[in-house]
Amino acid sequence: MKMVYDRINDMRGNLITVTAKDVGLGELARIDLKDGRQVFASVLRIEGDQVTLQVFQNTRGISTEDKVTFLKRQMQAVYGDSLLGRRLSGAGKPIDGGPEVVGEPINIGGTSFNPVKRVIPRDLVRTNIPMIDVFNCLVKSQKIPIFSVPGEPYNALLMRIANQTDADVVIIGGMGLTFKDYQAFIDNAEEAGSMNKTVMYIHRATDPAVECLLVPDMALACAEKFAINGKDVLVLLTDMTAFSDAIKEISITMDQVPSNRGYPGSLYSDLASRYEKAVLIEGCGSITIVAVTTMPGDDVTHPVPDNTGYITEGQFYLHHGRIDPFGSLSRLKQLVIGKVTRDDHSDLANTMIRLYAESKKARERQSMGFKLSRWDEQLLSYSKLFEHHMMNLEVNYTLEDALDLGWKTLAECFQPQEVGIKDAILKKYWPHK
Repeated sequence: MKMVYDRINDMRGNLITVTAKDVGLGELARIDLKDGRQVFASVLRIEGDQVTLQVFQNTRGISTEDKVTFLKRQMQAVYGDSLLGRRLSGAGKPIDGGPEVVGEPINIGGTSFNPVKRVIPRDLVRTNIPMIDVFNCLVKSQKIPIFSVPGEPYNALLMRIANQTDADVVIIGGMGLTFKDYQAFIDNAEEAGSMNKTVMYIHRATDPAVECLLVPDMALACAEKFAINGKDVLVLLTDMTAFSDAIKEISITMDQVPSNRGYPGSLYSDLASRYEKAVLIEGCGSITIVAVTTMPGDDVTHPVPDNTGYITEGQFYLHHGRIDPFGSLSRLKQLVIGKVTRDDHSDLANTMIRLYAESKKARERQSMGFKLSRWDEQLLSYSKLFEHHMMNLEVNYTLEDALDLGWKTLAECFQPQEVGIKDAILKKYWPHK
């Protein structure tokens, strides 16, 4: 039986307080306004008979005499093939001018997949970006952030991944996006022809903070249903720092005692409960999560990247418009390199990074005015080719093409005996003039 209450005790920001009984955390409620509109909210806190709800849009127009009806269910997303190609708000409402999405209603914010039923990942997610595919492979069911700073092209990187991935479904969760960024995602998907396998849940910077909290839950709930039905799903989230700031904003409104730099003590759990949705399901599909985490002031000790580093399985460090080979790490790459990829993959990747590190030292010697040796000159030539061929985020190479290009890059600058690779591998892959 649905309970109806005709008195709102308090309103602060997007929060309202009602005296009610027999309600549960996360339960959905409907607010019937006097002008005929209906606004929805969910239960955020219960203290005795005082129930605090977060409203899914601005509280303007709500009066203390409006009726609140508890619906005895949680917030739900709609799942179905009709989602593909659609753009929805954080509350799951269409924002693309299209009709309502028709499909199966599913609860959001549920528990992660049973760990006993998880499978050790063994498959590669191809992005056709050499700095990922060659040096820090993305593995199915991996959860990995892109650490960056505001102003870096992290959204453009996500778009490249969305266009070039071999995943069956791409779900984009945008949080705190400007209109320019939002429009860029739309234009990119349409120009690349990837819209028919893409779903977008978008929270714009002008939307209520509570909708920002719903975006990853909506995206991941639908991703889980696609995965159970045999699809390999890639979830791209931007920006988890905006998501964390929305949590901070609401916790401050609720007078919660902050833990670190204004963020609540639950920040780790709030992030982990989303990232842990990444899964490979035996006999079904998978969910892989790539999420942007912007670091204010490029400070990796900031609470959001600091907590994220403990949860995820490596990071891509986007610096000066490139994926930094020294700050990036994929902890699962050893599960696929040389096992599902070519036998030269590990040797080639390790050698190219080693020589690039040596070239940085040669560049320092050059900047300090030291006389350069022939080896230094070779390293400097190699570093220019490496940055142009491998670090350019605009390229679209398959893994095999990128490996072949890596061998050609080495051959242009070095002799076979200079690179330190096993003879068996050299004889098989070293380019012949």
